[in-house]
Amino acid sequence: MKKILFCLLIFISGCVTTSDFETLKADINQLKKDSFDIRKETSEIKTDLADLKEKTSGSVKEEAFNAIRESEASLRSEVSGISKDLQTLTGRFDENRYFIDKTLKDKSSEMDLLRSQITAFETQLKELQTKLSSKLEAESKTKGKTEIKKEKKAELEETKTPEIKDPAKAYEAAYNVFKEKKYKEAREKFDVFLKEFPKDKLAGNAQFWIGETYYQEEDYAGAIVEYDALLKNYPDSEKAAGALLKQGYSFIEMGDRKAGKGILEQLREKYPKSKEAELAKKKLEEISKKSR
Repeated sequence: MKKILFCLLIFISGCVTTSDFETLKADINQLKKDSFDIRKETSEIKTDLADLKEKTSGSVKEEAFNAIRESEASLRSEVSGISKDLQTLTGRFDENRYFIDKTLKDKSSEMDLLRSQITAFETQLKELQTKLSSKLEAESKTKGKTEIKKEKKAELEETKTPEIKDPAKAYEAAYNVFKEKKYKEAREKFDVFLKEFPKDKLAGNAQFWIGETYYQEEDYAGAIVEYDALLKNYPDSEKAAGALLKQGYSFIEMGDRKAGKGILEQLREKYPKSKEAELAKKKLEEISKKSR
């Protein structure tokens, strides 16, 4: 019996859920039944004791009385223990029922609060959608007016006398920036010059100085690309020999002596009387000495 009570106490000490009530009630009813049975058994013992008093005598009678008294005391003690355990179980049962009822009420309140919040959000969303729709409609009207203004402005600009640009001044402005060692800004200005005056007599020179901006920044790969663009797009430029020379130097600086030597040899063959050919010869002799 005590083992059953111990198990029940451990079970109830955990978090009792709503689904455990039926089991808990059954256990309490069982305890009540056991208590009733013990009380009944005690009553029967008392009856037997009365009968025994009439039938027994002497020492035998005394021993029987003592045994019965011990048994009765044990039963009373057990009944008392069961009653206490029953009270404890009943108290815990009531506590857990109160806790579960309170939790369910709290959850219900939370659900009501969530429902009200969702309703408020839906209302706000509808308001935002209405405002957005109005704003889009207004923007659409404004956009239409803006496009009309742009078209009129474009028409007026077409009627204006086009501005006359001087390529020589544009080239000079870019070159002056290069001399100030502002290589990135100079490169941008020469790029603009080539876009506006791609067939001007100074276009080849502009392309060369673009390559020089990369060379001065020690971006030899970028310089090689720009020098090559000059040789392909402006082969008759006065800067063609210089582009070959600097292209050869760039390959050497990058560690590709074979390619660099090949370009310098090509320069000497193609422009043998140029000052660039003399510089190429000196560079080739310098490389030969280092190789030895």
